[in-house]
Amino acid sequence: MTETKITRDMKIEQLVELKEEAVSFLFNKNIRCIRCGEPVWDSIEEAARKKDYSEEDIDQLIEELNQLS
Repeated sequence: MTETKITRDMKIEQLVELKEEAVSFLFNKNIRCIRCGEPVWDSIEEAARKKDYSEEDIDQLIEELNQLS
C-alpha cells in the first residue's frame, strides 16, 4: 500500500484520519485542531497562515508531517 503524501492543501480532517498523532504534533506547533474546537476543514496551509507561519515554516511543517510514522 502506498502511503499518502501530505501536502499544503490537505484538509486537517483528512490529515488526522491518516495520522492520528498529527493532532498532538500540530498542537505543539501552535496549530490547534480538534481538541480546541478550531475548524478541521481548513487546509494545513490555511491553519498555518492563521498562526503567521512563513512560506519556509509551512514547507518545514509539511516535511515534518510527512516524517511522522
